[in-house]
Amino acid sequence: MPIQHATLKLVEKPLLRHWIVVGAGIAGLRAALTLTRAGEVTLLTKEAASESNTHYAQGGIAVAMGGAEDVELHGKDTIEAGDGLVFEPAARLLVEEGPARVRELLEWGTNFDRETGDQKAGEGEAGRLMRTREGAHSLPRILHANGDATGREIGRALLARVNQEPRIHLHERVTTCDLIVRDGRVAGVTALDADGRSAEFFGSGVLLASGGAGQVYSDTTNPPVATGDGIAMAYRAGAEVCDMEFYQFHPTALSLPGAPRFLLSEALRGEGAYLRNSHGERFMERYHPLAELAPRDVVARAITRESMADSSSGKQGEALPVFLDMRLVTGKNLHARFPGISAFLQRYGLQLGRDLIPVRPAAHYLMGGVRTDLSGRTTLSGLYAAGEVACTGVHGANRLASNSLLEGLVFGARAAEAMLEERTAANPERTKTPKENVAAKPNADATQLRERLRNQMWMNAGLLRDRAGLAAMQSELDAMRSGLPAGILRENVELRNLHTVAELITAAALAREESRGAHARTDFPEHASGRAKHSRMAQGRVDFIHFV
Repeated sequence: MPIQHATLKLVEKPLLRHWIVVGAGIAGLRAALTLTRAGEVTLLTKEAASESNTHYAQGGIAVAMGGAEDVELHGKDTIEAGDGLVFEPAARLLVEEGPARVRELLEWGTNFDRETGDQKAGEGEAGRLMRTREGAHSLPRILHANGDATGREIGRALLARVNQEPRIHLHERVTTCDLIVRDGRVAGVTALDADGRSAEFFGSGVLLASGGAGQVYSDTTNPPVATGDGIAMAYRAGAEVCDMEFYQFHPTALSLPGAPRFLLSEALRGEGAYLRNSHGERFMERYHPLAELAPRDVVARAITRESMADSSSGKQGEALPVFLDMRLVTGKNLHARFPGISAFLQRYGLQLGRDLIPVRPAAHYLMGGVRTDLSGRTTLSGLYAAGEVACTGVHGANRLASNSLLEGLVFGARAAEAMLEERTAANPERTKTPKENVAAKPNADATQLRERLRNQMWMNAGLLRDRAGLAAMQSELDAMRSGLPAGILRENVELRNLHTVAELITAAALAREESRGAHARTDFPEHASGRAKHSRMAQGRVDFIHFV
């Protein structure tokens, strides 16, 4: 539903408590539902509520529904995938609290796929849920819905419940621009509505659940809304960010001229797909004992190296094609198992099980973000964060497949509980009526600057990095700064946010002189002794710390 301008002014009655949630993905929706227990919630989202990274999550949600041993193994898998940098208390919370949160989803009408096809089976029949396996998982524990539309189904169920809550005021197509800080505390946000009119929202606390920043790269599986807004706003306001160098590149995005970088789920390899190089050779066995089911960072780098005309050059290239091959997968109806992927490929004359599908990596998920504790508290009073915008250390240097939806679910709920516990009185100011934004003027250079930034980030701070490229990226960003448009338009706000995120990624990547997880330095190809620490940035400085 389009935003109704009249609702931008909150109810006039005094509120006991009032919170602002920025983002309507899995973390924001789950948090909003908890917050209604003791007050009202303003829920802001930049597009329609269905347009988020949650909506596009194909593969599923990883959750240990098989008992204590499964929970323990899920924790071990998460820690191993994170390449020595997972904050273990965060991983324990994720895997231990995950099953209860997923049972909530089942109670709220989420239709996960089942072995029997019985969508009405109760909690006691959880064993009938269909489970699949993905890369670096020791057991099949991935739940999915409608084959390859898991995120969409979870979002549908959560949004339906949100729409039943009169205390949640959902505003779509509202771009949040900056945090309002009063007396050292985050008191609200500034925003633009769909018509470019500005408004201010005040509350007892602000939760950032604004998702990732994939649009900082030219090749990404993320939707256009993923411009790192929450990270950039928090950093400008003085919050600490962590682990910004760790950007996960999904190994298998469609690589076809004229087609978008459409995500080809890791579940395809979980069902038996091979990866083949331009000579038709299956190559992953040379890179990792788990072959196609190796951690994502390993698979992505292997594909990149196989695509290089000269793999010793250390430069990214795609002179040679790499393919996903499901022709040897038998006994399965691939169209029924992956209806969304199949339908998309058919638009381009391709079929799973018949054709070799050309693939290459694309920016997919940011392990870093706004630094939080295990309850979503940031280093700024009154500011919380959950989901991809946040960094709890749960993913370390490389996220385990399908842990992202679970992260949003678990830590969205935990952040909301922490906000309820904080006994801060509601801010006496109320949301102001929108006003015309006289400073908003289109900038003809914004689109060109955005594409230049994204292309340069892909070349110089992408999947394979070195000092020369990162230093060149810093110089490029310095040169761009003076040309950034100042007008308060959505495209200008997004460009400034992308520039801030690019600066953070580049500075952290330059400071980490080693290769670890998703961060690969060709000039420092090994782990560095003593560097199993998290990068931290605040006010332009980078240092390395242990989470405690």
